[in-house]
Amino acid sequence: MKIEIKQNILMEHLNYVIKGISSKNIIPVLNCIKFELTNEGLYLTSTDNDIAIKTFIAKENIDKIDKCGEIVVSGRYIYDIVKKLPNTIINIEEVVDNKIFITTDNSSFNLNCNLASEFPLVDLTETKNPVQTSFATSTQESRPILTGINFTIKENILECTATDSYRLSKKTIFLKENVTEDINIIIPTKNLIELTKLLNDEDEDIELHIFNNKVIFKFNSIIMMSRLINGTYPDTSKLIPTEFELSMKVNLQEFFDSIDRASLLTNEADKNTIKLESENDKITLSSNIPEIGYVEEKMLVSKSNDKEIKIAFSSKYMMEALKTFENEEIEIFFNSEIKPIIIKNIENEDLIQLILPIRTY
Repeated sequence: MKIEIKQNILMEHLNYVIKGISSKNIIPVLNCIKFELTNEGLYLTSTDNDIAIKTFIAKENIDKIDKCGEIVVSGRYIYDIVKKLPNTIINIEEVVDNKIFITTDNSSFNLNCNLASEFPLVDLTETKNPVQTSFATSTQESRPILTGINFTIKENILECTATDSYRLSKKTIFLKENVTEDINIIIPTKNLIELTKLLNDEDEDIELHIFNNKVIFKFNSIIMMSRLINGTYPDTSKLIPTEFELSMKVNLQEFFDSIDRASLLTNEADKNTIKLESENDKITLSSNIPEIGYVEEKMLVSKSNDKEIKIAFSSKYMMEALKTFENEEIEIFFNSEIKPIIIKNIENEDLIQLILPIRTY
């Protein structure tokens, strides 16, 4: 294998595949990146047997393809070397005895390679009928089944649900086309977090290719595979109430900032507890650590009726839930001090957050 390629182009794609390498892996070849150079371009692949990432650099983005071939090289070393090189043309050449030379006009590196035959066979064959969607996820984890996010698809509705038994997050997305079969799978949360790191800030369409034991995500020049978690996800459909005694509309940023300040006098031992108490068109948020002090925040809200509420919750959970919303105002729903708090978008219900209260009143 022999190639000439600009540093910034190679670095962009190394940034993708490096996320498929686990620093905890004790199998050397699983800490490697596979380079496969063909007349069409350069494929880069990484895997830790839990996820796999493959990206492609087309020949028009390569300065020169001298000799096709494949090499398997330490991912961390090749990544660090290319990252520290200037934005110039890099020459990568395989030589005898499983070594490669990486050179520029002023730098040269010699790296040992692994045998290409030892690299795991990664099957990234796609299905004939992929599901196309934008991406949504949450990051809540707990029991083994709950370390994943439940993806269900029926007709043209995709629902992503995450729960750890203390809180729940649900995102609904409308697909461009109906699916022919109902889908119900569990994807490891940590793998979805890695997927989000590969996405740009703007919304991207993603193809989902779903199999019995894995799912493949395809977008731009990247293919990522994740294993699925075996098991049945809890039925969360009955956990979210549909009727409420009281709701209030609040400014998202103001509410977040008030909780953030009030949380300064909370601690993990006390579950980061904050109390919320309403009175007419105001709410008071408070917390205290007896040996340190007391904090109180007040803000205006718009209530649905004259009922009042006293309720306590985890500031940590509430702030994490609020971070998932992007609109200026949100609506918070209550039934009593012992029943779940529900947070929704005002414009639509595509995102719902549920937080269980903490009994203090």
